[in-house]
Amino acid sequence: MTSDFERRRFIKAASAAGLVGLAGCSGGPGGDGSDGSDGSDGSDGSDGDDGSDGSDGDDGGDEPAANIGMVYATGGLGDGSFNDQAQQGVQQAEEELGIAFQEAQPDEVSQFSTFQQQFAESSDPNYDLVSCIGFLQADSLSDTAESYPDQDFMIVDSAVDADNVASYVFREHQGSYLAGLMASLLTTRDFSAGAGSTAGDSTNLGFVGGVESDLIKKFQAGFEVGVSAGNDDVDVSVNYTGSFNDPAAGREAANAMYNSGADIVYHAAGNTGTGVFQAAQEQERFAIGVDRDQSVTRTDYADVILASMVKRVDTAVFNAIEATTNDDFPGGSNVALGLESDGVALAYGDQLGSEIPQEIRDEVATARDDIIAGDTDVPSEV
Repeated sequence: MTSDFERRRFIKAASAAGLVGLAGCSGGPGGDGSDGSDGSDGSDGSDGDDGSDGSDGDDGGDEPAANIGMVYATGGLGDGSFNDQAQQGVQQAEEELGIAFQEAQPDEVSQFSTFQQQFAESSDPNYDLVSCIGFLQADSLSDTAESYPDQDFMIVDSAVDADNVASYVFREHQGSYLAGLMASLLTTRDFSAGAGSTAGDSTNLGFVGGVESDLIKKFQAGFEVGVSAGNDDVDVSVNYTGSFNDPAAGREAANAMYNSGADIVYHAAGNTGTGVFQAAQEQERFAIGVDRDQSVTRTDYADVILASMVKRVDTAVFNAIEATTNDDFPGGSNVALGLESDGVALAYGDQLGSEIPQEIRDEVATARDDIIAGDTDVPSEV
């Protein structure tokens, strides 16, 4: 009997009509699905290369195990954070599963719908899965999924209630709690490492967010509670810049915090966070990265990055692709990944992690175990 996987390919091949690509946008499928970038040159995006060589991720040999469309969050590849982590997942699937993929990098939220529809409409190739990266895609995807019921989609960081959508969310508040605890314990002692230092009499930390939303407030909530767990006399200054791709705004926000006495600033702001790292170096203070180990993806700032709250977007992307190739796509499901599944974690900095006092690392490790065991409940709302 013909599988659902093959049936979807036939339906789309028989009925899809390609859309014209958006002028001035990065990547994405055209009428024949062949003009988007595929990222298959091995670049992880961290050097700013958008992989837009126009190839389709296949070497011209055997039929790929599946064709995957990637619609990234605004800010694009090269952010050293959220989008690059998602790209790691599809690149892993290319290497291990033999899939082919193409990428679209919207500049604005208004372009999400068009790119989603372009992948769904494509007949050369037929896209077996369209991966939508970021919570800002949820509204567009709700409409797109309804319009293309035979197309499978996955979304990261939000839940879309549709039988043809698999939703993957993370317990960012849990990992952020660990970041807050570490920062609180460090800021109340004299500590120097790399290019930064703390003052033992400091009672102020900072949090820089991108777009103010329920999702980013999960990072803030966990961080603030973790800070209080370390020392309830430490306050957290908060600033939302309104963008995930504005390093200048991140730099300005962090500089204001450092000038007000904060010696550690945590960001959940995508490429805007690059500005936080710049400010940390200028002020000879510290920062905490997000989504990937940013001491590795942003090596120029490794001497001020204490740790990063890693979020395994790559795992979500890879798992959805693997399920697709196994004809076992979990449409209609909502998967939550937390500390217990290594969906989130606190990754100590490549240069500075070993300098953090062992008693602080031990306290953070104990807090992690307590959260997993259910002995510590971390709120997800501010």
